[in-house]
Amino acid sequence: MPNQSVFTIGLGMVAPTFLAHGSEAAKDLYLTKMYRGDLVGCQLFSEPGAGSDLASLQTKAERDGDEWILTGQKVWTTGAQYSDVGEIIARTDPDLPKHKGLTGFIVDIRAPGVEIRPLRQMTGGASFNEVFFTEVRVRDDHRLGDVNNGWNVALTTLMNERAAIGAGGGGGGVNLYGRAVEMVKFYGLDRDPLVRNELANLIIHQKVAGYNNQRAMDKIKAGQLPGPEMSIAKLAGTMNSLRLGAFVSKVLGPRLVADSGEWGTYAWSQLILGAPGGRIAGGSDEVMRNIVGERVLGLPKDAGIDSKSPFRDLKVGTQQP
Repeated sequence: MPNQSVFTIGLGMVAPTFLAHGSEAAKDLYLTKMYRGDLVGCQLFSEPGAGSDLASLQTKAERDGDEWILTGQKVWTTGAQYSDVGEIIARTDPDLPKHKGLTGFIVDIRAPGVEIRPLRQMTGGASFNEVFFTEVRVRDDHRLGDVNNGWNVALTTLMNERAAIGAGGGGGGVNLYGRAVEMVKFYGLDRDPLVRNELANLIIHQKVAGYNNQRAMDKIKAGQLPGPEMSIAKLAGTMNSLRLGAFVSKVLGPRLVADSGEWGTYAWSQLILGAPGGRIAGGSDEVMRNIVGERVLGLPKDAGIDSKSPFRDLKVGTQQP
């Protein structure tokens, strides 16, 4: 089966948000085409000054009759270079607190005023991009939800994102654990008790994460939105990728470094080099632990978050002195 990861963000994160918050005109225009594979979607959230603290974003949307004008910059946008449509969160009222003055929109990635610049990674690829918006016009029927209610729109996407990442949506349908088993057999290590123990540990962690994800997927199938518990799935998925990378590195050793053409060696390098990025993508490990602590375990919130002052008065991003 061809690699399906190109559709992970559009179908796993963006389309569910369109369905939950989009106008009927927008849903009719995009959803069928996205699920048919005619359109690819991307998520336009992070900015140079707003990563883990997403609500500090500064891309602005100003109303002009039945349209909105978008101006600003996004970064770390996966797949923007081959996407057709994007979900963007922009600031529509800087006089409100930072979580309350945001609005979500559907934007044509190929519209005039959109510029995409790739970011080169240590894997050798360029999956991520900077995306610049210069007075890009968006119709009001492409707004997601109510004006200044964009934080709730973003939460819908983020919970679906963590569900998709936690469920292994970025793997393109490849059974990496099955390949790890075959690798161990190929090098005659399947009878080594230490290797067998480490491999069993990997598979147990993967199975436990899978059963936990199944509960969440059943909840979604029942028509409920994914909740903060999906942060556990995202954390587990990240840690499992790092464990797998460490195990493969230990088994292969120097064979991993050079592209010698030997079966099952250099091909692992992309996973091993890309896995550390999982600790940031989709919300950093620290943010995920805060969410689990506050919204799952009921622990006190971080006292350092200013949720009352007008955004224009906050010293964030380019507003810092």
